[in-house]
Parts: sequence; structure tokens; C-alpha cells
Amino acid sequence: MATNVADILNSHRTRRAFVCGVLNVTPDSFSDGGTFLPPEAAVRQARQLADEGADLIDVGAESTRPGSDRVSAGEQIDRVREILPAVTALGIPVSIDTTLAEVAAFALDAGTAIINDVSAGRDDADLLPLAAKRGAAVVLMHMLGAPKTMQADPQYEDVVAEVGEFLAERMAAAEAAGVARERVILDPGIGFGKRLEHNLALLAGVEQLAALGRPVLVGPSRKRFIGELTGETDPQRRGAGTIAACLTARRGGATIFRVHEVGAAVQALRVADAINRA
Repeated sequence: MATNVADILNSHRTRRAFVCGVLNVTPDSFSDGGTFLPPEAAVRQARQLADEGADLIDVGAESTRPGSDRVSAGEQIDRVREILPAVTALGIPVSIDTTLAEVAAFALDAGTAIINDVSAGRDDADLLPLAAKRGAAVVLMHMLGAPKTMQADPQYEDVVAEVGEFLAERMAAAEAAGVARERVILDPGIGFGKRLEHNLALLAGVEQLAALGRPVLVGPSRKRFIGELTGETDPQRRGAGTIAACLTARRGGATIFRVHEVGAAVQALRVADAINRA
């Protein structure tokens, strides 16, 4: 079934699941840094993600792993300059993973339709107005602090309630900037300023976040918490744990799943959904 952005934005109503393939065009992402930095490798990987059934491809040129440093807008643009036209030409929606309006504008000009902002519009005051002006969809994600320091000592009294309050506030900020509520996707930010227990609570509590009335995206793929639970130190060997996290979030109402291993996620969600319908 062909996918368009409208389908994704309406997924909280239709309950259809969408798989978002990760394409890191970086030298330092936590699980595949450098692998897809060469443009030809990135385009080849994008084609593979599409062939495996990705409904959406999320392209990022700045690592947001714990402890990572910022990358300038110019360098991010240089990393995606040759890649975005080829990825958008695949015929499925593409999002740009950035917090900077300059990068987002370049990506929108190249054919992307969604801005995936891990800062939820806090890093760059121009980003939400840009999204409003261009009619772009926006992913607003919760992060405690910044990637450089977010895992130093994250503390919450009630992580699900606090993340929900944050997302509601950022959705209001997006609306105040002119972004239509119907163009917003919410992401609880698994692994972004959270301990193991926080990540588990959020995955178990997706239903409370879905009650905000917008599609919920979860990105547990290969994250550290899976290694903490299983003892698996190699992020690339955390695929089964990723699927378990996605299926749990699916039961709670999440509809968009950002993963590295698209084929496995597509298959697992299709089977789980068929069982639930039966």
C-alpha cells in the first residue's frame, strides 16, 4: 500500500502502523556511524530500506547520541546535499532529522515533507515558523537537556506525565507559531535523557501520550536500554529487543516506528496487527 504524509498524519485515527527507516549520514552515530556517510552508500541504503517496506525514511546529518557535539548547519547540508534528491526520488515520504531551520529549509527544497526535531522547536526559534510557512509536518520530541549532557543524571517524579505535559506544551508552541495541529507528530524521546526505568515506563505508557490526540512515534531501535536488559553490548545485535519494544508501544497506540532494521519491523507489525484483528 502506497504511503503519503496525509496517511501518516492520520494514523492515530486509522490505527495503521508505519515504519520509518533510519538513514544516518554521520561519522559518529551510535550504531552505524560512518557507514552511510559516503553518498553512494547512503543512497544504496535508502533503496534497501524502501525495498524492505519502509513507509518513511528519516535522514539525519547530526548524531544525537549521548555525549555528541553539535554540527553546524553548513556541515549538515554538505552531508545531505547529494543524498536527498536521490532519496526523495524513491517515491516515499522523507523526513529531515535536524533542529536547525537552515537545514530544514534546504531539505524541504530538496523534497522532504517532514521535519523531525529532537529539540521540539527549542533549539532554533525559526524552525517552527518555517514549518508553518512551508506547510511541513513536524515531529516534536521530548529530550531532557541536550545530547551532550542528557544522560548525566536524568530525574523524573512521573516520567509519563512529565513527558506528556512537555509534548502538550510544545504542541501549543507549534500552533502559536502557525503550525496546524493536524501537522504534528509526537515522540516521547526514548533514550533521550532517560534511565532504563524511564524508557520502560514510557513504552508501557504510550496510551497516555496517544491521548493527546496526535500520532505517536517511538524510536527504541538498538538503544542502550535494550543492552541493559539483555547484556547485548553490540547495538547491531539488538534487533529482537527493538521489535519487542515496538510491539509493546503498538499495543498502547503508537503508530510510527523509527527503526534501523525495517524488514523485521514490517513483518512483526503486520503479523501482530493481523492477530489483533482476529
